[in-house]
Amino acid sequence: MVSRLNPYLTFSGNAREAMEFYRSVFGGDLDLTTFGQFGAADSPEADKVMHAALETDHGFTLMGSDVPSDQDYTPGNNVTVSISGDDTETLRGYWAKLSEGATVLVPLEKQMWGDEFGMCVDRFGIPWLVDIAVPD
Repeated sequence: MVSRLNPYLTFSGNAREAMEFYRSVFGGDLDLTTFGQFGAADSPEADKVMHAALETDHGFTLMGSDVPSDQDYTPGNNVTVSISGDDTETLRGYWAKLSEGATVLVPLEKQMWGDEFGMCVDRFGIPWLVDIAVPD
């Protein structure tokens, strides 16, 4: 198996909603497993997401879970998900969906280095960067 680096996002009870939203943005197959499926059927977290993996048709893998109640959930600015490439239409489509209901920090537009670039924090508090490379 080839080694891969995948973003792993944590949520405070809304991982299912967030991961289904990301599937609506990127497409692909979403596999969700709850705490209840792995022996915590009687716990208050039985229907919370223990692990989710979204495998997209474009080769992205995005993972996530709900934080159990006995662990701290502290949203922060130490994780940003970046998507880049030269497929303008696809990347603009991702941006359109991710930025809907988001806080747009940098609109998707041509930047001084030549690429189209945008930055937003989506409705789940996850920062995203989208960079569309200028064709050579």
